[in-house]
Amino acid sequence: MSVSRINNIGSRIAIGNREEALHPSALKAALAEFVSTLIFVFAGQGSGIAFSKLTGDGVTTPTGLIVAALAHAFALFAAVSVGANISGGHVNPAVTFGAFVGGNITLFTGLLYWLAQLLGSTAACFLLKLSTGGLSAGPFALSSGVSVWNALVLEIVMTFGLVYTVYATAVDPKKGTLGTIAPLAIGFIVGANILVGGAFDGASMNPAVSFGPALVSWSWEAHWVYWAGPLIGGGLAGVVYELFFISHSHEQLPTTEY
Repeated sequence: MSVSRINNIGSRIAIGNREEALHPSALKAALAEFVSTLIFVFAGQGSGIAFSKLTGDGVTTPTGLIVAALAHAFALFAAVSVGANISGGHVNPAVTFGAFVGGNITLFTGLLYWLAQLLGSTAACFLLKLSTGGLSAGPFALSSGVSVWNALVLEIVMTFGLVYTVYATAVDPKKGTLGTIAPLAIGFIVGANILVGGAFDGASMNPAVSFGPALVSWSWEAHWVYWAGPLIGGGLAGVVYELFFISHSHEQLPTTEY
C-alpha cells in the first residue's frame, strides 16, 4: 500500500457546506432516507412485536431469530430499492459514514442523511407503539454473558461485511449494471449477520435502528456499543475498499443501476 494511495483518499474526503445541505436535491435525498429508514424499521421491528405477541415472547427462540433475519432482509431489500435512485438508499448511518470516509459523500450531506435516518427510525417506533395498542420495540441489549467488548467486536465485524457489500455492489464503478443484485445482496448480508449476532447483542449494524427503540423506551444501557461498533466497521470497510479496489476521483455515491 503506497502513501500516495492513502493521501489520495484523504484528498477526496469533502466537507461541503451548509448551502449544499440545504439544496432542494439534498433535501429530497434526505426525505428519501427518512422514508426508507421508516419502512425498514417499521417492518423489521414490527415483525418482532408481532411474533412476540403471537408466541408469548417467543422472539428469543431460534424460530424468532430466523423470523427476525428474514423480516429484516426483506425489509432492507425494499428500503434500499425504493431509495436507490434518489439518495443511494443508505438507510444506515454506518453506510453513510463509510461512504464519507471513502470520499463518496460530503460531510454536510452525510450529517443531513444521519438526521433523516434517526428521525425515520424514531417515527417508525412511535408509529408501532401507537398502532399496536402500546406495544413497543424493545431496545437492543446484550445477552447474558456477553460483554460490551464482545458486542463491540461483533458489531464491527458484521457492519464491516455489510458496508463492504454496499461498496462492492453499489459504489464500485466497475460493478456494471447489476439490476436488483445490490439491494438483494445488502438485504442478504444483514439477514445472515442477524443469524450470527442476534443471539448475542441483537445484531444491529445500524445506529439508527438502535436509536429509535432506545428513545421510545428510554433505555440507553450499552447504547454506545451500537454506535461505536457500526461506525468503526463501516469506516474500515469504506477505507479498505477504496484503498485496495477503487481508483477514481471524488464523486457522489451512485444512485442508479441498482
